[in-house]
Amino acid sequence: MADALTNKRLIGVVVPVGALRGKGSIGVGEFPDLVEFAKLCKKMDVGLIQILPVNDTGYESSPYGALTAFGLNPIYLRIADLDEAAGYKKRLDEISAKFNREARFPYYKLARAKLELLRNIFRDNIEKIDRETALSVWLQKNEWVKAYAAFRRLKEANNEKSWKEWKAFQTVSSKDIEALWNDPRHKTENLFWVWLQYNLDRQFAAAADTIAEMGIILKGDLPILMNLDSCDVWAHPEYFHQNFSAGAPPDMYSPDGQNWGFPIYNWAAQAEDNYVWWRARIKAAAKYYKAFRIDHVLGFFRIWATSRHYKSAVMGRFVPFAPIKKAELQELGFDDTRISWITQPHIPTHEVWDAVQRQGGGSDEDVNRIFRLALDRIGGEELWLFKRTVRYQADIEALDIHPAGKTYLIGELGNRIFKEYDTNTYSFIWNYKKSRQYVSLSAAERDELENFLSKKTEISEKKWESGAKKLLSVLTEDSSMIACAEDLGVQTECVPRVLKKLKILSLKVIRWERDWNDESKPYIPYGNYPELSVCTTSVHDSTTLREWWNGEADQDAFSAFNGSPCLPKNYNPGTARTFIRQAASARSQWRIFPLIDLLHLTPRWYADDPASERINVPGTCNEFNWTWRLPECIEEIAEDTELINAVKELNAIDAAPPHQKKSAPAKG
Repeated sequence: MADALTNKRLIGVVVPVGALRGKGSIGVGEFPDLVEFAKLCKKMDVGLIQILPVNDTGYESSPYGALTAFGLNPIYLRIADLDEAAGYKKRLDEISAKFNREARFPYYKLARAKLELLRNIFRDNIEKIDRETALSVWLQKNEWVKAYAAFRRLKEANNEKSWKEWKAFQTVSSKDIEALWNDPRHKTENLFWVWLQYNLDRQFAAAADTIAEMGIILKGDLPILMNLDSCDVWAHPEYFHQNFSAGAPPDMYSPDGQNWGFPIYNWAAQAEDNYVWWRARIKAAAKYYKAFRIDHVLGFFRIWATSRHYKSAVMGRFVPFAPIKKAELQELGFDDTRISWITQPHIPTHEVWDAVQRQGGGSDEDVNRIFRLALDRIGGEELWLFKRTVRYQADIEALDIHPAGKTYLIGELGNRIFKEYDTNTYSFIWNYKKSRQYVSLSAAERDELENFLSKKTEISEKKWESGAKKLLSVLTEDSSMIACAEDLGVQTECVPRVLKKLKILSLKVIRWERDWNDESKPYIPYGNYPELSVCTTSVHDSTTLREWWNGEADQDAFSAFNGSPCLPKNYNPGTARTFIRQAASARSQWRIFPLIDLLHLTPRWYADDPASERINVPGTCNEFNWTWRLPECIEEIAEDTELINAVKELNAIDAAPPHQKKSAPAKG
């Protein structure tokens, strides 16, 4: 089944469930709206619908910060379809009138309003619900919901604080969770959360079954990481290294890297029970999906992990990575003094004065206070080391010193080649080549150091490859779902090999598919994309195709590559048609486009402000992110015959032939 679907050339669309506007929904897309949307897709000959994660995130709008790996988000429940909601039409109409006018849905307010109404409905029908046989049967088949119900109840009792801040039940065993579930004082509250998940599962499964019957693939999104404040980390702490925060190393877009705040996995502990938790996640996803996206697949090879004492990710390291031992540095010719030099920040006196007085406007006392509280002088030299009590960013921020001094010292933490993370065991600093220590080495020493690190990387690559094969096999071997990888970021040589071997589709985002090793950075021709891949024009964390073209793109370079040097400077439906038709010609088996990019094929759906059409702006936390909605209801969009015909034409476009020579961008 999976092979047959993978080999089928398809046009698909990506849309968050919450973005759907249905005539029966309240302020936000709900699971039944997927069926109405699938009818529109059928008209357009779209063979695949991809959605973002739909797990319960509580009162946070990001779908990637779930409170549970298994439970669904109550905001997507169609309340009017519940048997118990028969007498609540007036209240439903009031909520609908209040929220359906919004251009973007107010996640927090809407989640509160729907949950409050659901509680009232539940209380009015508690006796009937408690006797429902189907609910009892469902509960027996979904044991995870007991821990989830206990977690959600306790979280509410603690004013929605993280479980790390609870006064009780911070540490629980399976027996504790069973006791929390069986406590007669909380039976009704526990049952409320079970009832919610039971109905969410029924509605989502029904929509998924209908979509499958229509011959359309429903593709889900499986985030690799779990929120630290989640039921799963609380109930199964043995599966996670909570002292680390996952993220990504620095790059051209994020000079400080990305620190996501999620714990990394304890793969050794998960291997002991044959990855039962991951297998359960895959089984749960397969109830709804025929395909799934593996978010940040690079994390299955190695994860960029940073101590929770840091906010940025500059001081992170790859886990796993072949350790660098003190004895090995000694073999390279570094004695103890020079090992100290390359593994600790050495801060010149004049830089502190310059940062605090000249740049920060501080006084002599401000500077002297920094020397007293944060630094130790090296003999009579004009160089200083951090005090033993000042090791992390959090330590510096806790000091009562001038703000300019804090900023400077935090920046200096990464000014070295290596950092010690265990006794006489080191990892390299990502930006070590910019450090004063690296600059001070002779050319021969640098060459020797680079050869040494290359060998460490080669050793690590072998471990990454074998580890990823094993872990990704867990995700693919027991399921007929087609696996697609989000493999963006700093890749390793083994990633394409493993994905190809396991028949996992890679991701090709046109704007980032360039030969970055070539000085002119030419775009990769569509014909050179691998067949086992997904081609797309933009992603939920990027600007839309329209906004990218108007404000970010190298238009001359892309126009030359695209074979359309006359593309207008300001994006319009003609530009959209050129882009998307040529993207549809990629050799990729699946060409999956964000719905907003497809809507731009006709002038009717253009927002006045292109920025308003984004789904998420990474690095920001506000009410805008993750709350985009369709400009009109699905039924009205379905009347746009120009749009429907423009999308239908994409299926008739043949794959572009591969080209041996890559196109170069236009000069000037």
